[in-house]
Amino acid sequence: MACDAEVLKNIPFFALLDDEETAVLAAQVELKKFGARERIYKIGDPSGPAYVLLAGKVQVSIVDQDQQDVLIDEPASGEFFGFASMLEHTPHHTTARAMEETTCLEISREDITILLQRKPLAGLDLLTSVARQFHASQELVRIRASRNPNEIIESEETFGERLADGVAGFGGSWRFIILFGVVLVVYTILNIALDKKAWDPYPFILLNLILSMLAAIQAPVIMMSQNRQDKKDRLRGELDFEVNRRAESEIVALTRKLSLLDEKVDDLSGKLGKTTQ
Repeated sequence: MACDAEVLKNIPFFALLDDEETAVLAAQVELKKFGARERIYKIGDPSGPAYVLLAGKVQVSIVDQDQQDVLIDEPASGEFFGFASMLEHTPHHTTARAMEETTCLEISREDITILLQRKPLAGLDLLTSVARQFHASQELVRIRASRNPNEIIESEETFGERLADGVAGFGGSWRFIILFGVVLVVYTILNIALDKKAWDPYPFILLNLILSMLAAIQAPVIMMSQNRQDKKDRLRGELDFEVNRRAESEIVALTRKLSLLDEKVDDLSGKLGKTTQ
């Protein structure tokens, strides 16, 4: 189905193109409709066109080590999916499926090539749009990598959880130990001094009852605080894992780029050698 130029103007990636550039691109791309639960592409499919979501809902997923589908993206209207595979001309690493009646814009490398051949300056507009998305992605990664697990948990904690932390913090301090020791000493001295008029004579049965009740209440409260600390540790470990995984992917990407540069240098050296001969 042919695409109207007005549709392209509402897509952020093509928002900087002028009317002529938009008309050239609209003549090349097509609109595709997918039914509910219809698969658009799957992992391992050869490199093909990229898609821009215009209407409907699409889920992009991968398969983890346990062979379970993991949702990684739900593109909003006007957003690309399958773009990296199209540009790199590599098989798809994800699976895209339409979750309801969906309309997408299909765009291929040839469409971009024709646009750049006819309108070379359109490449600068496209690069500007890509740079904006890249910077937005960098900012998102920076924010996610710098998340503080304490701040995340504190923003979600309830009054009971804050109270448990306060009780555990006070109960595990020297201030509590000193204060409680003073209260016990004063209590026992008063009851010994009052002798037969004491409200809790030796062996201080009432005091033992109070201490038992205090220990019975304090123990689960402290356990609640410890559980929250375990939750913080797990979240901190997950955040560290995310950072390490992103660092690994960036190192792999840099290694691949260095290999490509090395190949280009070798090609240039060969051409220079033939020229000098």
